[in-house]
Amino acid sequence: MKTDVVVLGAGIVGISVALHLQARGRTVVLLDRRGAAEETSFGNAGLIQREGVYPYGFPHDFGALLRYGFNRTIDAHYHPSALLDLAPFLWKYWHHSRRERHAQIARLYSRLIEHCVAEHDALAAQAGASSLIKRKGWMRIFRTERERDKRFAEAAVWRGDFGINFSALGQKELQEAEPHLAPFLVGALHWTDPTTVIDPQGLALAYLKLFESRGGRVAQGNAASLEEGWSVRTVEGKVQAKEVVIALGPWADVVTRALGYDLPLAVKRGYHMHYRAAGQAMLNHPVLDTERGYMLAPMQRGIRLTTGAEFALRDAIRTPVQLGRAEPLARELFPLAERLDNEPWMGARPCTPDMMPIIGKAPKHANLWFAFGHAHHGLTLGPVTGRLIGEMMAGETPFVDPAPYRPGRF
Repeated sequence: MKTDVVVLGAGIVGISVALHLQARGRTVVLLDRRGAAEETSFGNAGLIQREGVYPYGFPHDFGALLRYGFNRTIDAHYHPSALLDLAPFLWKYWHHSRRERHAQIARLYSRLIEHCVAEHDALAAQAGASSLIKRKGWMRIFRTERERDKRFAEAAVWRGDFGINFSALGQKELQEAEPHLAPFLVGALHWTDPTTVIDPQGLALAYLKLFESRGGRVAQGNAASLEEGWSVRTVEGKVQAKEVVIALGPWADVVTRALGYDLPLAVKRGYHMHYRAAGQAMLNHPVLDTERGYMLAPMQRGIRLTTGAEFALRDAIRTPVQLGRAEPLARELFPLAERLDNEPWMGARPCTPDMMPIIGKAPKHANLWFAFGHAHHGLTLGPVTGRLIGEMMAGETPFVDPAPYRPGRF
């Protein structure tokens, strides 16, 4: 089998890359070891985060560091046995999260983020999947006036700097918008620009169906079989390609290291569980319990409870302790009934220490491209990355300056 391009990885990023290359006349084979969107793209809170101009940084507040050090929180958990291996990454992550550096990164990162809603809308419309995207935004909800007022002030600065829109809700307005949330909440920050997805995997599969309907081919195989040339083995035989795009998310380093690249890629693992809403209760928006560090999001399957970040080795044993900590609090916040999943889902987010993805041409090889490292924003930035890679590979003028995200920055 011969093709113009092989895209390694059939998550939301890889599928989006394949679609944009196909739209520019390339024949494309999309390869994955499993089914499409069955790994990291399967589970998340379903947010297309137009407001997410500041990527999630490492805390510099002493109180927060002390709290995380006890390893009992919901928004962060770590495997002590992994800390030695993770130390070089965490040190760089901490450095890039300093206030001044984080602000510089936000100005660069926002250039990608500002296009996320429009690029998803374009693909969803072509795929006939617009009904999976809702336009109500999402909410940070607050238990204390101190945290509420702090976040309101921060949002006002972001509105001035980045043009992001929001509504500041008091206790009464929040109860009107979400009548089934517990009445002890003191307000909410309602981000109104983002959109939300009620079935993230379903959206990715709709994009995949569009790719296949236009002649794209999906193959099963192990990306580690990639050989310079370029060729890769699949269950149907060897595929030869003129160009290769690595979009393997947290598994990207399996291939890049074999090709001689030492990229500082780590993972943040996360968990989710679905619940039936008790009685007639309804949740109208995804809500982040700000002081506790978990999110509830209405999905087609039920109410999805998602946790924060788990710092561990990618393939370490699953430890869904954050779900166990979050569930009692979530039940106090919203009337959840029984669990709907047999076991918690776990996924791994591919992260770089400067919190920006790796998008662009590989420095050491001709016809090799990278598209991974999106951390918490893989769903958000999938179509944006697809368009950017498509334009660069086609020799077009990119709609966003790709220089800040180039692989060679490391």
